[in-house]
Formats: sequence, C-alpha cells, structure tokens
Amino acid sequence: MYEYRMVQVPPTISVKARDQSGKEAALYLEGIANQGAKDGFEFYRVDTVGVVVEPGCLAGLFGAKRTLTEYYVVTLRRPLRGA
Repeated sequence: MYEYRMVQVPPTISVKARDQSGKEAALYLEGIANQGAKDGFEFYRVDTVGVVVEPGCLAGLFGAKRTLTEYYVVTLRRPLRGA
C-alpha cells in the first residue's frame, strides 16, 4: 500500500531564449522528483486531466461556450509506514 502526493504542473514552461537548453521539461520534472525524494517519495507517473468549465447563465446568454483546459499532474508515492 502507498501514500500518494499529486503535484500539478503548468502545461507550458517559459524560459528566455538565451537560457534554452532543450531540456527544460526534463529538468522541471527532475526538480519535482528530487524534492519528493527528500520526503521519501518516488516518482510514479505523469497524467493529463481535462477540466471542462461551463459558462455561467449570463455568459451563456451572450454565446459563451464551455471550455476545456488540460492540466498535468505528477504522481509521487511512498510505502505507507507500518503497512
């Protein structure tokens, strides 16, 4: 049995052109994994979660459509203590 920690990450990572190395995403995730490791967690996986937002009544009257936003969630886990 495991205990889980979920970390939502931005869908886009911004860097300045002069700082671009081509490894930004990997370094970003590595930082999350290493921070979790300090607390005894191991990297488990990355998932995409879609969230649909329905327009409110007034916005719907003016033709607003529902929107879908995708988020990325990193899952870290560690064995439950005493299990």
